[in-house]
Amino acid sequence: MKKQTTRPRFSLRSLADSDQFVGWVFSLPFLILWGWWFFYPFMESFVRSFQEVNFMDLSQGKFIGLQNYVLILHDPQFYQALGNSLKIVLIAVPVQTVLGLVMAILVNQKIKGKGLFRTIFFIPYITSQIALTTVAMMLFKENTFVTKFFTAFGMENVTWFASTKYALLFVTLLFIFQQVGFTMIVYLSALQEISKELYEASVIDGANAWQKFRFITVPMLKPVTFFVVSVGTILGFQIFDQIAAISRYGALGSPAGATSTVITYFYQHGIRYMNLGYGSAAVVIFFFIIMLITVLQKKLLDDKE
Repeated sequence: MKKQTTRPRFSLRSLADSDQFVGWVFSLPFLILWGWWFFYPFMESFVRSFQEVNFMDLSQGKFIGLQNYVLILHDPQFYQALGNSLKIVLIAVPVQTVLGLVMAILVNQKIKGKGLFRTIFFIPYITSQIALTTVAMMLFKENTFVTKFFTAFGMENVTWFASTKYALLFVTLLFIFQQVGFTMIVYLSALQEISKELYEASVIDGANAWQKFRFITVPMLKPVTFFVVSVGTILGFQIFDQIAAISRYGALGSPAGATSTVITYFYQHGIRYMNLGYGSAAVVIFFFIIMLITVLQKKLLDDKE
């Protein structure tokens, strides 16, 4: 007589208890929102980038192939906007990353009132960018104590946001001031997760403060550093509110295009000039530029392991 084998029975309870199922359940809302707010708009922009279409009449789009991309890549204003965006990112991201780490290390020490310091450093990040820009514009006018202070470093006593020489630097400094608090909080939470036993063991081996920082802190913070740098890069390319506040009495990107960025370039052509196909092509190029920079950053950090 053959022995009857019993097959494992499928049950909803066993499915609900599986880690894979629980993971998908918690990830599903994010995936739905990601698809609705990012993937679908991006794919629509990608399709529109091959069309000549007016923002006011989307149903009358006309397929024109790569013409929008060709026009963009032959437009000097696009390269000026891209160059300005790259300058902001290349200056702001390293500075705010280093400053955020230093501030996190200082605040993580056993000092009185460190909770107050955390709050003070984080306030600019949660404050309206338009409000901060408006206040900063008052401080960086000609003959104020701020502009006079910077003359000690060889700079001119001028209104920074109205100068083609200093307007982009003004935007960059303002971006660093607003973002460094977020960087500090992220690093601070990561520092508190590093096991103290690692530092205690290194002391036994004779490691000094610099060696502990170099061989323990920095390697343990590498994933966080990649996150901070990636987020800073994306936000740096997306700067808009500060530029809009500066340009509220003139053309976007004033003065004379000195603060024009990829985002303002898209806004000008896609929204203000109502040429959605041209603006969508700029967005697609912008997306692939950010993707390329993110991949290079990941590779750079991996090579340092």
